[in-house]
Formats: sequence, C-alpha cells, structure tokens
Amino acid sequence: MVLDTSKYDLKIMKRIDNRADDPVCRVKYVRIRECNLYNKRHEVTVINGTVIINRVIRADSGNYRLTLDRSDGSETSRDLQVIVEAPIGSVEVSIICSSSGGMRVFCSSEGDQLLYSWTLNGDPLMDGNSSIDLDEGTDGNISCSVKNHVSHAQKTIRLKPCPADGSVGSVRSFSHLHETHIRKETGRSESEDEKIERRTCTHSRRFMRAAADHHIYEK
Repeated sequence: MVLDTSKYDLKIMKRIDNRADDPVCRVKYVRIRECNLYNKRHEVTVINGTVIINRVIRADSGNYRLTLDRSDGSETSRDLQVIVEAPIGSVEVSIICSSSGGMRVFCSSEGDQLLYSWTLNGDPLMDGNSSIDLDEGTDGNISCSVKNHVSHAQKTIRLKPCPADGSVGSVRSFSHLHETHIRKETGRSESEDEKIERRTCTHSRRFMRAAADHHIYEK
C-alpha cells in the first residue's frame, strides 16, 4: 500500500506470459489512467494508493507485479500471488457404524481447498482427512473444523454407542451442540455456486452408497 500516490506512476500487471502486452492497470495522480486488466469493471477502484476489488472472481487469481515509478526515474517493484477461493459453507457431520462395532465419522462442507481437523472432548485427533475412524464405545463430543484461506467453520456433535441389535437407522440431519461459521465474502458467481452444489450432491451419493453396506448411526 502506498499512502501518497501523487509522487508515483503506479502499474499493476498480471503476469500471464511475462510479456509487455500482459494485462496492465496504470494509476497516476490517484486516478486510473489506463486499465485493460479488469475490463472496465465498475467494482474496481483506487483509494489512497490501494486497488480495491469489491467483487472478486476466480479469473482474478494469478501472479501480479506491482511497479512504482518515481518522478526521478527510479523504480520499485514487487511480485505477489492472488488466490481467490469460495468461502466455507455449512459443516455437516455424519457417522456410520460398522458390523464390527467401530464407527467412522464423516465431515463435509462447501468451499475450495478445504483443510479438516478433529477434536474429541477438546483433545486434538488426526488432522487432514474428511473422515476418521473411532473405536467401539467412544463417547463424548467430537468436533470437525474446516478452513481454507478465506474462512473457517466448525461443528460439534455428541457421540453415542452404535445400536447393538444391528438395525439400520434412517438417514437424517444431525442435531448439534455447537456450530460456528465465520466467512469473508468473496462474491462467488452463479457458476461457482453450481460447481459447489454438484460437489455436495456427489458427496451425498457416495455417503448413501456407503450406507448400503454399513449400519447407519444417527443422533
């Protein structure tokens, strides 16, 4: 960020082919002088030396170079990477009881580049996977936390023993003890929402196929 841009000729270039004709946006005297980088998008503004995009899209991701040209002919530049991700949606937790008596807990959510972590009664468990296996008789509160670069969310449910008679329960939503949801708006476009919906449907189909071979435990 530059506090006083009146002394600089500001140039932001998106590095696609590392050529002089890569998309560029030039700012001088706190005004956009030339810009084919954002295709005249009205949501792109420059305020006190900061380029602000009020509604980002996936196409804004990429490698950029910011260059400041001073009136004395000197120049300063810096490279930066921009990553645009869909924020975390609601977190859902489900459990399947196996015929051997153990249980597998599944965690699912919407969003991009999801990272999962688990706790049981506040103690950390194995991180990194969207499912986790628990021993027979495990009880207490299990929490699934999901995060990416722009937001995070968490859901906690209470475990209970799997049915002893081997009966198959009905599939329904878990009631939960606690759920937090923190997100930063990134302005997902309609096409991105459709992709997320397809991923959610795919997860649901996989869950139903797994349920056909296991006893399903629902709270």
